[in-house]
Amino acid sequence: MNILPGNMRFGAGRPVKRLEDQRLLTGKGQFIDDRPEEGALWLHVLRSPHAHAKIVAIDTRAAAELPGVEAIYTGADLVRDDIGTIPTLAIFKRPDGSPMTVPPRRLLAHEVVRFAGEPVAAVVATSRVLAQNAAEAIAVDYEVLPSVVDPVEAVKPGAPVVWPEAPDNIVGAMSYGDAAKVEAAFASAAHTVSLDLVSQRLIPSAMEPRSTIAEIDKSGRLILHVQSQTPGSTRDLLAESILKRPKESVRVLVGDIGGGFGQKTSLYPEDGVVAYAATKLGKKIRWRGDRTDEFVGGTHGRDLTSTGEFALDAKGRVLAYRVRSIGGTGAYSSGAGNIIPLVLGPFVQTGVYDLPLVHFEVKSVMTNTAPVGAYRGAGRPEAVFIVERLMDAAARQIGMDPRAIRKVNYIKPAQLPYTNAAGQVYDSGAFAHMMQRASDLADWDGFNARKKAAKKKGLLYGRGLTSYIEWTGGRAHTEKVSLHATAEGRIILHSGTMAMGQGLQTTYTQMVSDTLGIPMDTIDVVQGDTDLATGFGSVGSRSLFVGGTAVAVSTNDMINKAREKASNVLETSVEDIEYRDGFLTVVGTDKRISLFEIAKKEDGARLSVDSEGEVDGPSWPNGTHICEVEIDPETGVSKVVRYTTVDDVGIAVNPMLVTGQVHGGVAQGIGQALYEGVSYNEEGQLLTASYQDYCVPRADDIPPIEVTLDDSAPCRTNPLGAKGCGESGAIGGPPCITNGVMDALSELGIKQLNTPLTPAKVWQAIRDARVGV
Repeated sequence: MNILPGNMRFGAGRPVKRLEDQRLLTGKGQFIDDRPEEGALWLHVLRSPHAHAKIVAIDTRAAAELPGVEAIYTGADLVRDDIGTIPTLAIFKRPDGSPMTVPPRRLLAHEVVRFAGEPVAAVVATSRVLAQNAAEAIAVDYEVLPSVVDPVEAVKPGAPVVWPEAPDNIVGAMSYGDAAKVEAAFASAAHTVSLDLVSQRLIPSAMEPRSTIAEIDKSGRLILHVQSQTPGSTRDLLAESILKRPKESVRVLVGDIGGGFGQKTSLYPEDGVVAYAATKLGKKIRWRGDRTDEFVGGTHGRDLTSTGEFALDAKGRVLAYRVRSIGGTGAYSSGAGNIIPLVLGPFVQTGVYDLPLVHFEVKSVMTNTAPVGAYRGAGRPEAVFIVERLMDAAARQIGMDPRAIRKVNYIKPAQLPYTNAAGQVYDSGAFAHMMQRASDLADWDGFNARKKAAKKKGLLYGRGLTSYIEWTGGRAHTEKVSLHATAEGRIILHSGTMAMGQGLQTTYTQMVSDTLGIPMDTIDVVQGDTDLATGFGSVGSRSLFVGGTAVAVSTNDMINKAREKASNVLETSVEDIEYRDGFLTVVGTDKRISLFEIAKKEDGARLSVDSEGEVDGPSWPNGTHICEVEIDPETGVSKVVRYTTVDDVGIAVNPMLVTGQVHGGVAQGIGQALYEGVSYNEEGQLLTASYQDYCVPRADDIPPIEVTLDDSAPCRTNPLGAKGCGESGAIGGPPCITNGVMDALSELGIKQLNTPLTPAKVWQAIRDARVGV
């Protein structure tokens, strides 16, 4: 971890309004579709209508004769040109100990398609419409094969096989803990609780669908305009794995991104095909996905089916915790597709509780569906969902207050730093304190009166509680930035992290302004250009606590370098130079020089530093969410009417931005709990391929969300004391809301329903309970 001067300021916790909003809200954003066409050719992707089939033949002759068509590419063309495949991390073992094996992810399918929506051919034409028309004229002869869409069904004997080298469809497996000791604890426990739980597959709903432009500049370099949270790795994958050329020959540029949520963390087949076409034709090529392209061809999230069990003593202390899970990866393994269920989930599966005796068994399983990748929280929401649903179920079975059972099991402050059952070290936290504070703010004691009032209106009323924890960092604990002071009086920051709605421009500007004493309107934050900065990027809520650490280091480095330069100009020792508010002064005199005057004397008329920030490990944001839910038993409609959170994100540089992040995460949590869910039919056709069939929450489905930030337990792994915050709401939200609905339904004897808790599902459960089904 970098050690920085104790008197440095890093934003001072001020709720500065977002600097980005002026241009974004006035139509001046720089999204890919805002770029002028300038004679660019358009690319359209033809997708497979089948979930699993052999490609017998592709006839492109009729399509090639249509007006405006410049080129048509198939998987065979790319194989002939030695175009590579999108790599995955083959770091796991299958249950028999053999290495994991997955089908190669090609830009265009070759010989076999493995999910409905997989790209099969690409047409380049002079307009988007002409390209689409030509694609529809391509004749593909398929031999349809059996398919499987449910991961649980996929591991059963005789299930259709997605990839012959994994005949049981299992990609990898991991086990944590001691099975024998857990079994013994269950055998002697006063209480056991078991739930079959599903974190259903979800489709990310970014405001801006994926889009790509590729062109060759005058020097012969490939320029790729793309939406990517990780510009550096996107460049490297495209250059080295796909096109097999030096990475220096590719420049990736990312402008504004209309939402990422983890879905835009890597290179997609469409991006690679656009780049390939640009290199083949030597022309600018562009592609813009529509919403159905996103639904059928983009990565999905979640898809974890689990059985979770507690063994408890008579006082509600958890003696042992057992989980068996199957995580769906889809037909291909995305970069994080196996890591999410096999590693990231188990990292936080014990939550904020002292549960050292565990046994977790997890398998990642292929199906003939779109690939599963990162989606806000990536594994942590699924894991926290299991432990928090079990906590409520156990409390109800034993007859305990849901707060009391959690208090019995919380990790105590004296146990910190605490190593959990998966070997992860929580550096800080005050979990019981968070729950008490949230209870007070949520008016816990007033719940019964509100429930009574709801009952008079014929409504069922329930309360949900969740104590969550989140692992942030992406296992990349360093980040590089460069900082420049120019002769024109501006400060320019180049960072490899990537803004996608978090407000990084604002936060970084605050930090630089407060430390250097420079007005915010003279500071420029530049991201998304691999020629200027490469880093790990923005995933896993790492931007501020790792990327922000690099910013803090760079301001300190800038001051130190400026002091050295000033000592030469002012003819005194460095120790006698004091920096304040853009000026370097000889202590005790009026002799001084400005930072920008020093820059004027430098080569290129700018004073520059290249800096690296390093943290000691991940951060562990956590908190308590409490909600209240009302249900109309005549319609099954559930509505969240109150929502209170107390969130520990360590030291918040900009509390207003953090609050906004929590709001957004909770909104997505409401979607997961009540509305959203992917549905494939038995033939592998996506039934929820548009917003006509895939339901997301609207504005009037979101209640007032009261967010309180608690900084009583600063992070100890970075000099800012900051913890990640971007995924917290999406982790705490789903179990909190689900617990609220189940609490309301419990008076009817309904013990378990799987999300999404749609009106039809809730209505049917109520009817069945009333007739004694």
